[in-house]
Amino acid sequence: MTEFPNKISLNMDNPRYTGSVQKLYDVPGHPELLISETTAGGSVFDVGTIFNIEGSDVGRASFRHLVFQELQNPEAWKDLLQKLGGEGSLIQKDKSGLVEKVLSGFSKNGAPTHHAGMIDRSSGEVYAKGFPSRPSNLTLIKKYKVEKPELNKLLRWHFYDYEKYHHIDQYVIPLEYIVRLGITSGSSILRKYSALGDSQKKEYLNDLGIDRPLSPWIQFDCPVVDLTTKYEPEDRNISRQEAALISGTDGSTFARSMIMAILGAYLLQRIFAGMGLFLWDLKWEIAKDGDNLVFVDTIDTDSVRVTFNIVRDNRTYFVHFNKQSMRDYYKIMHSGWYSAVNEAKKIAAETGKAFTEILTEGQKKSEYPSTPVIDKQFLDLQKRKFEMIQGFIRGKEKELQKEAEKIARAEIDYYASAKKIEEYEELNMAY
Repeated sequence: MTEFPNKISLNMDNPRYTGSVQKLYDVPGHPELLISETTAGGSVFDVGTIFNIEGSDVGRASFRHLVFQELQNPEAWKDLLQKLGGEGSLIQKDKSGLVEKVLSGFSKNGAPTHHAGMIDRSSGEVYAKGFPSRPSNLTLIKKYKVEKPELNKLLRWHFYDYEKYHHIDQYVIPLEYIVRLGITSGSSILRKYSALGDSQKKEYLNDLGIDRPLSPWIQFDCPVVDLTTKYEPEDRNISRQEAALISGTDGSTFARSMIMAILGAYLLQRIFAGMGLFLWDLKWEIAKDGDNLVFVDTIDTDSVRVTFNIVRDNRTYFVHFNKQSMRDYYKIMHSGWYSAVNEAKKIAAETGKAFTEILTEGQKKSEYPSTPVIDKQFLDLQKRKFEMIQGFIRGKEKELQKEAEKIARAEIDYYASAKKIEEYEELNMAY
């Protein structure tokens, strides 16, 4: 296992990278490491930072630190191995034996990750385990190469060249691994399925490995792994075959990466259950480091779909405790702007131009609505969700589940008072 420093100098004047939800800084004396500073900014639909939730920076970094500690913990994997070893379990369904092989390895040594720990902002001390007295929004991570595919244009067409990935090492595989334990109303696979004809639907279900029609709020007996590109202007859903080819890995390594993603999802499912929340899906990024595969990037409420499920007036509501709540807000409260984003993406897919440029140009010409400002009352509800995460870290699980129910009811009330409850129910309710 890689040895990381237990204390570092904090020189954070000039970030080497500024993204929509985090900044990255070099570490003096440690060129192989980076400091990640999680921001309170938020992005939906890949448009960049368009809102801020107070406390979300520390909340997301704290949850990230909690998750990576658990991934690195052999005891957590031993518990999962016992759970997945019963009759009709994932291990028994896997005739290749790869699930048991990967899980057994994690049970001995923990899963490899790029995460070194949370940094105490005042002292620079690195907490590989546990938390500083005041949790921060700073984490220390191992650096991996991020290489982007090259855009090629030919006549009226364009395509991306991934050839370079087959000749490099210590890089982030250019894929997002989306693991689905169930299906929500906002799921991309549900949208794709709904647009298909009957015969195409059967083929699609067979490809996913699902033996029943798709509908919102069903849980899968076996997880589904959905794959998208990572470094194209817009994430593009692709087949397993294409994903294997552009990953830069051989077939057995690619198969192992998919198993890693599934097992990591099962581990997170147990964490969220402690908060009274149900995990529907999440996305992983994985790096290749020699013969090892490594969990990398962030894993927080931006990269999962979790809900608090509540019965009200004989109806079951699924209230999101993740970024999907913000996506739904824009869809419901600012539908004109949401439609403009989708139109810009369609144009981008045909031209190869970044859709954000198309959207901005359209807004300057008053062809598209301006980016909306979020209602403070709704933002305060999201802030309370991040405060819940801090409560979980402090071990207040019983109080936490009561608070989750209060927040869920308040969010439903918000849409009711705005006279948008029918739109909300269309997305997040089942009879």
